[in-house]
Amino acid sequence: MTSRPSTADLRRRLAHVRWIAGGAGAGKSTVTRALAERHDVLVYDGDRAELGYVHRCDPLRQPYLWALLRTPVEDRWASRTAEEIFHAMPSLHGETFGFVLDDLLALPADRPVLVDDFRTLPSEVAPLVRRPEQAVFLLPAPEFRARALGARFADPARARAN
Repeated sequence: MTSRPSTADLRRRLAHVRWIAGGAGAGKSTVTRALAERHDVLVYDGDRAELGYVHRCDPLRQPYLWALLRTPVEDRWASRTAEEIFHAMPSLHGETFGFVLDDLLALPADRPVLVDDFRTLPSEVAPLVRRPEQAVFLLPAPEFRARALGARFADPARARAN
């Protein structure tokens, strides 16, 4: 990771980016796919991009992500409370947003880019948008989310892709 451009420079350089964020099971990917099929846009899929964060992770800059990556999978969830898991999330501490910015700045800027990412927080995006319509944060009703996640993880092939 190199030194980050100023917020004003990022706002200018990312003016073609549209942010679609929110919790898991909110419909981000469904909305993104529908828009991408209708318009000539690039899609930044945060789920797929996450694998690249692993190789760029630095223990000093991303201590929560570094710790998570070094915890055996079976210990990441089983021995911790929901609150402990929540507070250990790297994105909650702003550790993954720099990776997203680096990736977006490396993409061509000749057409719109839709960012589909559940890790992106409103406080991170707000300084970078020129107009409110550049970002949407989806919050599903509990019933909607339960159906969406139930369908996602009922299909073994789809569950592995997530």
